Amino acid sequence: MSSGPSKSFRVLRVTLAAAFAAATAGVLALAAAYLYLAPQLPSIESLKDVRLQVPLRIYTADRRLIAEFGEKRRAPVRYDQVPDRMLHAFLAAEDDRFFSHPGVDYQGLLRAALHLIRTGEKGQGGSTITMQVARNFFLSSEKTYLRKLNEIFLALKIERELSKKEILELYLNKIYLGHRAYGVQAAAQVYYGKRIDELTVAETAMIAGLPKAPSRYNPIVNPERAVQRRNYVLGRMRELRYLGPQAYREASKAPVSASVHGLNVEVTAPYLAEMVRAEMVERFGTEAYTAGYEVVTTIRAGHQEAANEALRETLLEYDRRHGYRGPERHLDQVQDPTVWDRALDDTPAVGTLMPGLVVEVQDQAAQVYLGRGREIHLDWEALSWAQPYIDANRRGPEPETAGDVLSRGALIRVEHLGEGRWRLAQVPEVSGALVALAPRDGAVTALVGGFDYYRSKFNRVTQARRQPGSNFKPFIYSAALSSGFTPASLINDAPVVFEDPALESTWRPENYSGRFYGPTRLREALVHSRNLVSIRLLRAIGVDTAIGYIQRFGFQRAELPRNLSLALGSATVTPLKVVSAYSVFANLGFRVAPHFIREIRAADGRTLYRAEPAVACAQCDRGTGGAARRRPGPLWAKDRPPRRLARRAISPQIAYLMNTMMRDVIRRGTGRRARVLGRDDLAGKTGTTNDQRDAWFSGFNHAVVATAWVGFDQVRPLGRGETGSRAALPMWIRFMDDVLKGVPERALQQPPGLVTVRIDPETGLLAGGDTPNAVFETFRADMVPKRVAEASSDPGEAQRPSRDGNGIPEQIF
Repeated sequence: MSSGPSKSFRVLRVTLAAAFAAATAGVLALAAAYLYLAPQLPSIESLKDVRLQVPLRIYTADRRLIAEFGEKRRAPVRYDQVPDRMLHAFLAAEDDRFFSHPGVDYQGLLRAALHLIRTGEKGQGGSTITMQVARNFFLSSEKTYLRKLNEIFLALKIERELSKKEILELYLNKIYLGHRAYGVQAAAQVYYGKRIDELTVAETAMIAGLPKAPSRYNPIVNPERAVQRRNYVLGRMRELRYLGPQAYREASKAPVSASVHGLNVEVTAPYLAEMVRAEMVERFGTEAYTAGYEVVTTIRAGHQEAANEALRETLLEYDRRHGYRGPERHLDQVQDPTVWDRALDDTPAVGTLMPGLVVEVQDQAAQVYLGRGREIHLDWEALSWAQPYIDANRRGPEPETAGDVLSRGALIRVEHLGEGRWRLAQVPEVSGALVALAPRDGAVTALVGGFDYYRSKFNRVTQARRQPGSNFKPFIYSAALSSGFTPASLINDAPVVFEDPALESTWRPENYSGRFYGPTRLREALVHSRNLVSIRLLRAIGVDTAIGYIQRFGFQRAELPRNLSLALGSATVTPLKVVSAYSVFANLGFRVAPHFIREIRAADGRTLYRAEPAVACAQCDRGTGGAARRRPGPLWAKDRPPRRLARRAISPQIAYLMNTMMRDVIRRGTGRRARVLGRDDLAGKTGTTNDQRDAWFSGFNHAVVATAWVGFDQVRPLGRGETGSRAALPMWIRFMDDVLKGVPERALQQPPGLVTVRIDPETGLLAGGDTPNAVFETFRADMVPKRVAEASSDPGEAQRPSRDGNGIPEQIF
């Protein structure tokens, strides 16, 4: 009878001994594993100075976002910037004992072990937030026992060296939350278009539910599962008393409001953004996309927005002038709305032009479907412009009904005019470019390289090498003033034939009007863009002399043809090169280098680069010497010493004279359309090439210099009458009208060494007391005419240029 208790005791003792042995073996095994694995564990030091992959961000000079480049969307936040409700939501969802355990939740591990014993599945990992940090930063995501051990040991090591707040901050910035969003701030932007401090409780819980399975619980792709997971998180928050009953009920009933939110671009400047991206990759390699660099450009938000609008409106206006090319395509199954939506989804917007499907055509109106149930009305005013396009010079008859323009099932483009008004449109075939600089230091303040970057990434500002036509004449005239001519020098505007060996042909140049005007003062020849005067002028000073002088403006010798066609702008140059050259006139004679990057900052806020451009300063000009003699650098120079003075390219006297002549171009010449701006401080020059293949306008005041170009990428005529003044100048006017608002006019200061006198407009000589219609003209002090015009003077009698006492040519015939 006494053997029963003894037997039970022996069984208990054996059981306890076995358990103890097993525990001892387990501890020894863990110790052995730790001794083996510990030396292989990565250093935690890297976490103290962790560099998260943060995309490259590009801003305007006034800190408005232009673009972001990088595979991962991330916007790091500090622990003290994270709202309590987000901290509570993540703790409730992932690790409610985070602040009490040593990095490993032994209760969670025990649950996971029991689950494995019962089911044979490794479904519950028992991973704490610290263990997830260990895995995300150092380990792979494969589910193996060895990785789990490494994760445990590494978590314990992390907890010994980092504070709980530091660990949680790393976690909230590193965790992947779907849709390329890494970290809570990026997720808030992607799913809700908000900052984390703007999220509701329901939205916060939705994001906190994502780490477990970002795809499965994605609120956009799987809204039902996402709601279940969100409500689980909300329930845990209520259990942990992070939420009261009322807040829980409201949040758990909230509808799913998540949708894909693209990058919050504040200023559209994709051509400039690509230029910056290329520069950054050249400098930093692929690290440019991940190291969190911030680039502050020289772009001014207001200037860029004005440039975008100016180019868009000008090209659309040109397109309307030349007629309607018809719908992009027709759909047969116009009864099925799903077909409509699919067709519209497959037709992306181009710039501001939206695709639409004609669903009804009335007598003088049409109904257009824009997709997702939205429909608009096009009235006759929106349609009546659409005469059929025939070619660049011809259009078909004016439409009388909407049926003459559209038919049911036509896939078209429409343009929103505001206040519920729409207009029939089409994607322009013609191209354009607009670029503006600050003449003081060459900072690019606006740059638009085409109608729509995503349709054509070819940057016409920097890559389109085109002939500038008469837009180039100011450089020829400046060379002539330097060679002894004056604004009053007479040149005969008459027919001429050249046997030019360089051109290998007989050349009979003409004025655009086809007329000839006889003896013409240089000022008037530039104002009215007289071709024959420019050719005779270039021949008089010599092509080689002119090329040598024109290089001072930044043009390369290889760009300049060594023949008389140079006088009519046969060089091939980019709009950026032209606007840079015009800045010499705008700043009264200094050559400044165009640049578009103001500052580069590292992710930690350190300034890695700050532009120190050479500055045009007439008041502090001390001639050329030292650094001022150096050639300007590339688009953004990395080695300029601070506050360098720009090198003087032309004398202030010649720059002033050219300013006054180009002001007259706007006051009463080919640029007179710009008088609509109501300013007297504007100067510029039109440009048109043979057969109107290119149209240009470049102009400036003291604050801004801008160049506009219009033409086809595959060179062909723009059409009769599409000169620089008609096709390009309106773009410049629209731009300047916006950017000069609030900019006061500034009088042009006449530099020393110039004298203004009355002259005879017929001869260019000094006016006598009885000279009719005398005008004022400005000369360099050493080039004032010595002779007084006689009442009977006939400039047509002279056949060669005569010279006054200073040896200055007065007339060229």
